[in-house]
Amino acid sequence: MPNIVEANKLVKQYPGASTPAVRGVSFAIQQGEIFGFLGPNGAGKTTTISMLSCLLKPTEGSATVTGFDLIRQSAEVKRRIGLVPQDLALYPTLSARDNLSFFGRIYGLKGSDLRQRVDDALKMVGLSDRAGDAVETFSGGMKRRVNIAAGLLHKPEVLFLDEPTVGVDPQSRNFIFENVESLNQDGLTVLYTTHYMEEAQRLCDRVAIIDQGQIIALDTPKALINSLGGGIIHLGVPPEMPESLITHVERLPNVQSVAHTDGKMEITTQQAQHALIGVIEVFNEANVSITSLEILEPNLETVFLHLTGKRLRN
Repeated sequence: MPNIVEANKLVKQYPGASTPAVRGVSFAIQQGEIFGFLGPNGAGKTTTISMLSCLLKPTEGSATVTGFDLIRQSAEVKRRIGLVPQDLALYPTLSARDNLSFFGRIYGLKGSDLRQRVDDALKMVGLSDRAGDAVETFSGGMKRRVNIAAGLLHKPEVLFLDEPTVGVDPQSRNFIFENVESLNQDGLTVLYTTHYMEEAQRLCDRVAIIDQGQIIALDTPKALINSLGGGIIHLGVPPEMPESLITHVERLPNVQSVAHTDGKMEITTQQAQHALIGVIEVFNEANVSITSLEILEPNLETVFLHLTGKRLRN
């Protein structure tokens, strides 16, 4: 499949900031895929989407969306993308239908075409029965769904969804998931940012893990998870632990690698539960105490922790 988005070494340096918000980000999104940006708040996800949406000018680097250059052809880019920002962009005293009609006119829609697009968008997000109600009477999840509908009115080729489930109820969250999956099945390309690893695992064909403005890993969720093998064991160990003990652990069946720093040992395994039995035996034979123990089953949260040393939601 051809690439519909291509980013090449994008940098965004805000005036007065000591470090760039985005530092040399490069990636490509294939037409028809759901591409995820997974990372904690402040990692650079929204800044990257803002650059791709032509809301922010990159400090350095370049990008194309649907073949058009962000800087030189921004008007063409804007016509072909749908943006659903993290902050709600709605008028609370207007009805859902009136909100969408307003945004539709901004896109140049009018008359029967506008009315049909508004009706279709409301149906798509399951709000046809509340079309005439003021948005201020809606739950947080319903407002998010109107926000998504606004980004779909002009039938974009690429949809940018920035943390679309933050603060929503479980029912609306599932509805949003189903919407995204349905839109993608109909051919829409989606860039989806989140700090919830379960969302990225469920929805995304490929995931870029981003932290401190840099992409630190990019692959399918399955490949990223498989890179950890069968899970990770975290041990708290005494500072005076003999180095020979690390060698014994490394030689155990089911152990892939061992890292030891500052009273902590991280053991990457092929099968965590089986490896743990051998690890405990090695420590008992050496008469060395384990001060703490944590087993991390393989998932995207564990991948992020392994790569950065911190949890996604810290």
